[in-house]
Amino acid sequence: MSENDANARYIREAVIEPAAMARARTHAQELGIASVSAAVGAQLAVLAATTAARSIVEIGTGAGVSGLWMLRGAPQAVLTSIDNEPEHLAAARRSFAEAKVPATRVRFITGRAADVLPRMNEDTYDIVLVDADPENVIEYVEHGLRLVRTGGIVAVPRVLAGGKAADPVQRDAVTRAFRSLIQETQESPAVLAAISTSGEGLLQLVSVRTD
Repeated sequence: MSENDANARYIREAVIEPAAMARARTHAQELGIASVSAAVGAQLAVLAATTAARSIVEIGTGAGVSGLWMLRGAPQAVLTSIDNEPEHLAAARRSFAEAKVPATRVRFITGRAADVLPRMNEDTYDIVLVDADPENVIEYVEHGLRLVRTGGIVAVPRVLAGGKAADPVQRDAVTRAFRSLIQETQESPAVLAAISTSGEGLLQLVSVRTD
């Protein structure tokens, strides 16, 4: 086992997932939904706490796993969860109810993110999580950076594309989209960008625009 593999395994086994997230993950697995890993969820909770988030948007519910992690870090935040699949949103509602999250702290929107995001208020949110339709990830991140306040965070899990992003031989549309996203955000003066390799990987963008 390589050093990187050993580190990844250690991190994966070290993170203790609270019962509410574990139940939500079970609901997600029953529906075939790929939720963020516990390692990435823990990072999202830290980001939410660090920004003292009060208003969060997630694109893709993951049956509630990611939302529960972020609300753990930001107990006073209101989460807006967008998903095109009513069944996924129903599973998320169940997960939040089981976790005893007040209904006033979660707003569900059924619809395509490409249709919903342009209608949302810009410069308003503390965190935008982009975890749906990876082929459209660049478009969604552009919307996310418009929606977050200066100093707000746009987070993108699975940005390493299961290891394919690091393999130049891999040229499928999703892998190319993630590579382009990484390159563009590293070069952009409007954001600070960092990539965590824990779990499935997490791209973290902080808006520093001055306009």
